Amino acid sequence: MVVEPESTAVNGRKRAQRPQRSHREVADELRSRIRSGVLRPGERMPTQARLADEFGVERGAVRQALRILQSERLLTNVSKGSPATVAPNPADALIGPEAPPQPTTVALAPRISAAFAVEHVKIDALCLTSVSLTLAMGEPLREIHSGRTKPATVDVRVLMPSRHIDLAFPTPTSVDPSADRRLQRRWLAQRNAQGQVLRHNLMTLRATHGIDVRVSFRALPFTPPVKLYLLNGSEALFAYYTVQRHEREVDSENLETYDTVGTQSMLFAFERGAALRDTTFVEQSHLWFDALWETISSEMLLTD
Repeated sequence: MVVEPESTAVNGRKRAQRPQRSHREVADELRSRIRSGVLRPGERMPTQARLADEFGVERGAVRQALRILQSERLLTNVSKGSPATVAPNPADALIGPEAPPQPTTVALAPRISAAFAVEHVKIDALCLTSVSLTLAMGEPLREIHSGRTKPATVDVRVLMPSRHIDLAFPTPTSVDPSADRRLQRRWLAQRNAQGQVLRHNLMTLRATHGIDVRVSFRALPFTPPVKLYLLNGSEALFAYYTVQRHEREVDSENLETYDTVGTQSMLFAFERGAALRDTTFVEQSHLWFDALWETISSEMLLTD
């Protein structure tokens, strides 16, 4: 029988078991090595197996840590088969909780990818449409199909506006009931199409990889002024929908509208354990989402 070093008896007394490190602690240590120059720009990282052995964690925790550092632009090639590489200019990277907010298209995908490195993936989203979330799922889906990642369960819940309300935006800049109806139909078609793609792409994992997948949608009785993504109970990503005047082509006609480009909304990241404020924000965001899900939201059918 092989005895682990952590539990070997010393002078007749059993050594205390070393506590399991979290993926964020692994990321913190590797980030420190990069910032201090122990890991130099352009240097290849140790293999995931070696890092898992060094830190005494599962490979999934290592993958999640590496993807966090990739989202901060400290590492490159994390999703490749070979070991990751330290970025050429890590001094210019976005560092941990101090990193400034980034557009949704930049910030969301690597964080969603990192969230898929754990065994039980849980993602909650509140948004106007699921276009950003659908796009961000591309990389973790590629990781699963390539065999580099395989969670046991994936549970995704999405809150979006109901088709039965008058949207605050998008809306015409002038009072025009006909234009308003056409804008609503355009938004509804996008909401349904993106939701169906998201559900199809995730549910396919059941048949192809035997992953227990659940994807649920519920409808809100209001237009959300913000978007929110909650990842594995440990991170909250928050952005404002900034309403601006836009010209949109709807049914071959250009309309002046008040609308927002959600993919460009600046995403603020809050991590459980990073600071008391961050931890409280993550916890309260979960309570808020669960309350909306369980009370005033209703069943959503992604059909015309």
